[in-house]
Amino acid sequence: MFASGSEALQFISKNNVAMVDLKIVTISGRWLHVTIPARGFGAKHFEEGVGYDGSSGAGFASIESGDVAAMPQPSTAFIDPFWEQDTISFLCDTVAADTKKPFHSDPRTIAKRAVDYMRHSGVAHDAMMGPEFEFHVFDRVEVINEPFDTGVSIRSSEVHPDGIAVSMPAKQGYMSAPPTEMLHDLRSEVVTILEAMNVPVRYHHHEVGAPGQCEIEVALGDLVEAADRAMLIKYVVKNVARRRGKLATFMPKPVFSEAGNGMHVHQHLVKEGRNLFFDEEKANYANLSDLALHYTGGLLQHGRALTGLTNPSTNSFKRLVEGYEAPVNLFFSLGNRSAAVRVPAYAVRPEEKRIEYRPGDFTCNTYLALAAMLMAGLDGIATEAYSKPHSFGPFDVDITQQDEAFKKKITPIPHSLPHALSALREDHEFLIKSEVFSESFINGWIAGKRAGDVIPVASRPHPYEYQLYLDT
Repeated sequence: MFASGSEALQFISKNNVAMVDLKIVTISGRWLHVTIPARGFGAKHFEEGVGYDGSSGAGFASIESGDVAAMPQPSTAFIDPFWEQDTISFLCDTVAADTKKPFHSDPRTIAKRAVDYMRHSGVAHDAMMGPEFEFHVFDRVEVINEPFDTGVSIRSSEVHPDGIAVSMPAKQGYMSAPPTEMLHDLRSEVVTILEAMNVPVRYHHHEVGAPGQCEIEVALGDLVEAADRAMLIKYVVKNVARRRGKLATFMPKPVFSEAGNGMHVHQHLVKEGRNLFFDEEKANYANLSDLALHYTGGLLQHGRALTGLTNPSTNSFKRLVEGYEAPVNLFFSLGNRSAAVRVPAYAVRPEEKRIEYRPGDFTCNTYLALAAMLMAGLDGIATEAYSKPHSFGPFDVDITQQDEAFKKKITPIPHSLPHALSALREDHEFLIKSEVFSESFINGWIAGKRAGDVIPVASRPHPYEYQLYLDT
């Protein structure tokens, strides 16, 4: 929004802004925020930042200790549409409180380092990325987790319409129309707000996973911008739902037997204004360039390790099962939605040619996930991964209908978070090149996920276990 801090301060003064809000991304990928009355906000905040305790909420204590500061970035400013007082928000980098140097474990800084690494390598100038945003909107969700009382109750007007409309059939929500689909106005409000924030939206629609599943797709942006947009889009979706008396969730698999919510990331590399993924002269598969094929090979070669960052929840792997257009094997294909990497068949123009990495979901920290994808792709380019013996495809067939010999030659995606974290521990050299990620960060991430996700879920009885074993 602004080219400099001074430009931002002029805007604040001329437009009677009441509050300035600073938003900080945590290790887990959520926002923290601190609010400053506009009369007390000045140039020093752009130069020195605002100190905060990185060990409380942000998750930095499990990675490395030290006081930190939130440094507002003028270009990320937006007018917050959800608060009563006129408020302008800035996304922040986290810096060391004493030196003001970038804090090594700040997710936004890690994403910037990945882009810098790409540029210094000479491969490309920009990594263009665009996640698809799948989410569910429910009328009510009640969660109980007590020793003698456990369970979840979900209510959705699309499956409990009280005689006002026909209930939406299971697995048949894709692009459904009103009155069966009841969330069009909510999505349109979200899109109107995003467009006012200069987030270009391609379209929105109801998704296949009834009840309440929606999708919003936005234009591609450079890697850091794409991650910033992801945070903003989730924020707008959740708050619009909240003020309409509903709950929006990007949880990968909130409803058993229905399609889950993925984070399919469209991506290509650009140099000197040219899309490096397109090459019609060599007649490669789907007009992908050699560079694009090697990049794709890197994603697939490191796909098991990537899930430790792109799918970092126990619920992630409830989505990655056969039968729901979710990938379970690491191969690529043209238009095949069961592939880990899909080449969109409709993207035929040179400037549109791209690939779509499909395993991830929004329980990830988007900055870390996009940075990890880029590093895997760059490693594939550096090692010419596609030219080596591999089982990446392309396979334009239904994998589930092939014989066991065919299936065995394709590498599967990990089937649980512990397996994904183990794969990340075994294969992360591509991430720590030029210290984009650090060894200590990877170790801390794995330890934190085991302690905060794996063990707590594994140690609690699941409601379905009572059905299986109560009469034992």
